[in-house]
Amino acid sequence: MDSISLEMTASEITQITVSQTAPSPTSKLGPRLSKDGIRTSLKASTVDAVFATFMNITCSGILLSNFLVELDASPVVFGMLSSIAMIVNLIQPLGAYLSERTTSRFRYSLLTNGTSRLLWLLLVIGIAALSLGRINSHQVVMLVLVIVLLTNLTAAFDSSSWLSWMATLVPRRLRGRYFGLRNSLASLTNLVCVPLAGLAVSKWPGGTLQGYGVVLFVGVISGLISLGCQYFQVDVNPQEQNAAAMRSSAQKAVSDNANNASNTTDTQPETVESGKNATAEDSIWKNSNFLKFLLYFSSWMFAANLSLPFFNMYMLGTLNLEVSWVTLYGSLQAGANLLMLIIWGRLADKIGNRPILLVVGMVAASVPLLWLAIGTNLIDLWDLWLWLPLIHIFIGGNWAALDLCNNNLHIEVTPVKNKSIYFATTAAVGGVSGALGTTIGGFVAENPSFGGLAGLFAVSAVFRLAALVPLMFVQEPGRQSFTQMVQNLSIFRRNVVES
Repeated sequence: MDSISLEMTASEITQITVSQTAPSPTSKLGPRLSKDGIRTSLKASTVDAVFATFMNITCSGILLSNFLVELDASPVVFGMLSSIAMIVNLIQPLGAYLSERTTSRFRYSLLTNGTSRLLWLLLVIGIAALSLGRINSHQVVMLVLVIVLLTNLTAAFDSSSWLSWMATLVPRRLRGRYFGLRNSLASLTNLVCVPLAGLAVSKWPGGTLQGYGVVLFVGVISGLISLGCQYFQVDVNPQEQNAAAMRSSAQKAVSDNANNASNTTDTQPETVESGKNATAEDSIWKNSNFLKFLLYFSSWMFAANLSLPFFNMYMLGTLNLEVSWVTLYGSLQAGANLLMLIIWGRLADKIGNRPILLVVGMVAASVPLLWLAIGTNLIDLWDLWLWLPLIHIFIGGNWAALDLCNNNLHIEVTPVKNKSIYFATTAAVGGVSGALGTTIGGFVAENPSFGGLAGLFAVSAVFRLAALVPLMFVQEPGRQSFTQMVQNLSIFRRNVVES
């Protein structure tokens, strides 16, 4: 583990207690965020990521898909699985509303995520009943769909609250490095544990169904251990945090009015106007910078999901590749993601998240077109051993930047007060946009008049480029805006020409 990423100076500790949360001197939140407390919190969260990733491996992805294939599940079931995870994000605003009225981020996470992870024990029991002949495979498939729906719903209640918790604990100067390290360790866990778990399932003496039940049970235990790691993180009281933010805004308004008093003979109108502005800043729909980010994020989710869910289908169906090759390419993609996360994190801390998203987003827009360079009639050795591996390495490296910088920029553009409500709104809108993109992508892929999957990939590339336009107008705090960058470049070019 890179210890430098988890170490911080006194000035960085001051930054998180003053610049991010801005509590008043009497706030209880400020003193609790000590240097040692934050360092312990970040280490605990890193370990939490490792155990949580292992649970996600066992209850989603290729292991769950292989389990459903063994049960002869229909393609409709697989479509429902991918759409449920995005649609349930609609419940996140309600979860954020409830979380802001609690007094502990940790206890709220324990209730929601604990319930979500314990529900998977029902599938373990279902697999045992299937082995004893008490229920049939169709009933197990229905049980899987119900569990996936309920677990995603309960987990969605905590998503925005957890992100708000981490936004408070991670200093702004370390966000890129820390989340890069945390995500890279999660990718490493995924890279190592997926083949090991798959081997355990396939070699289990009682068969693959029983083997999956055993691996899933171990995964649930791992998920509960990850929740235990959160106990060592500094807890945050959302009500105290919001109260501190309101006091800070009120003090700023009073200070601004005092500065303007010397320029006016009647200070009452200024006070009223300042109160209106403060209220406007608290409203999501009047926060123009956040709305610009929301437009960009929802557009990107739509454009990306037009084609993203169909890459594996293209390899397995159109290209007729064996599943062993597909899992191998997936490992290469995870490895590239692992290596690039820390690099992108350090770069984001230096130059900002928005410039990286603009550049990498334009590069990622070309990814769907790369698949069109592969011959569909007969896969040659060039495609099998070079082109397809390069595509997946390319995707892994690019998506590391997109996931990391989108998350960091999201944290930056949201205010301190009711931060989880902002996160929930983004998740809800982005989830609906992603589900809409997947649905429309499925219709386009099945319609021969659009050219099938090849036409879908071309359409997705165009929409990905268009989705970057709103990002140009998002202002990242502490960084230059797009127009400022253009103006500075113009001034620099003029100075060069004149010299």
